[in-house]
Amino acid sequence: MEPEAQVTVGEMQAQTGTGVPPQVLDGPFSTRQLLRIDEALRLADQGTGLVFSVYVGGLDEPIREHAERLHQQLAEPDKSVLIAVSPNQRQLEIVTGRYARKRIPDTYARLAALSMVASFGGGDLAGGIIQGLDQLATHAGKG
Repeated sequence: MEPEAQVTVGEMQAQTGTGVPPQVLDGPFSTRQLLRIDEALRLADQGTGLVFSVYVGGLDEPIREHAERLHQQLAEPDKSVLIAVSPNQRQLEIVTGRYARKRIPDTYARLAALSMVASFGGGDLAGGIIQGLDQLATHAGKG
């Protein structure tokens, strides 16, 4: 079973005081990659007023419904954007809340997903996530 990682800015420090939740330490990312993803999350949140989160791990079937359940568990689901990636299953879902979807329509989420999949295919999981966060935040604009 692959390790799961869900990263949300602000929650990392609160969970352990070290800045990185224990389950993330065993995940697919190096410390440097985690710091880069955390910075991308922080910039996306601050630049848009939306709440961006990343989940990396196994997703139960049906994949989309599992990603939507994860999204609903976030503190502010209406304002949230969740990027759920299961590398072992080769699955990617981007879930946007009601308010977030007005700023990031499905068409733009699909474009970001295509870009992310291209990076993933080249073996760059962290880079794909960072690129996707940047594209989604750029499209959402200032909030």
